[in-house]
Order: sequence, then C-alpha cells, then structure tokens
Amino acid sequence: MLLIFDGDCGFCTTSAGWIERRLPDDVRVAPWQILNLEQYGLTESDVTTAAYWVDAEGTAWRGHLGIGKSLIAAGGMWTLPGHLIVRPPVSWLAGPIYGWIARNRHRMPGASEACRVDLSDAADGAGAPSPD
Repeated sequence: MLLIFDGDCGFCTTSAGWIERRLPDDVRVAPWQILNLEQYGLTESDVTTAAYWVDAEGTAWRGHLGIGKSLIAAGGMWTLPGHLIVRPPVSWLAGPIYGWIARNRHRMPGASEACRVDLSDAADGAGAPSPD
C-alpha cells in the first residue's frame, strides 16, 4: 500500500508526514516526484491535483477517498473517520471539501506559492478510483 502526495507542496508534505506517523510500517508514503507513476496508472496531472492511495490490489483512490482509505489503514481511532469519509452521506461533503482544499492548498499552513497549481482542467477531487 502506498500514499502518493506532491512533494513540492509544503502543506501536502506536512499532511503526508502526519498520516505516515500513524500508518503501519509496511505502508509507504512517498512524493510522486520519486515514483514511476506509470507503474500505478497515474500521470503527473493526476498527482499534482490530488493525493492518491494505492491499495493492496493496485487500485489508485483519488482525493478524499484516498485520504479516507489511508485513515482506515492507520487503524485505531482513525478507522471510523476513514470509513465515514469514503461512504455517503459524509463522502458527498468530503469530495467538495477536498476539492476546495486542493484548490487553496497554497493558502494552508506550511504552504508556499510552490503549492499553487492550476486545477481548471483537473477533476473536482470527487475521489473516483483512477482507471486501470
């Protein structure tokens, strides 16, 4: 299992570090910049606009679904919020909230202008798995 994030973004790096400390040792957390994205069926456009969780079956979960899946993998008290994020009705709100955060990540704590990305052509963060 793998959580992919944008290593050029301070906010993303801080967030990835937070979840990494809660995940089991066999889960990898890595910036997309050091990965072979083709191996996961992802493009640079995908990973600069959202975080991805790649599960044990190789499915890549985008945005809020990826965050929810990573919380489930963290276990303990994070399991319930993770399950809520990936299931309606909470997922109906989590998708737009994730999209808003992604569009405004350059304004979040720990961020810089390097975090700004053009999301005009990107998906809205709804979190559908990427196509295989």
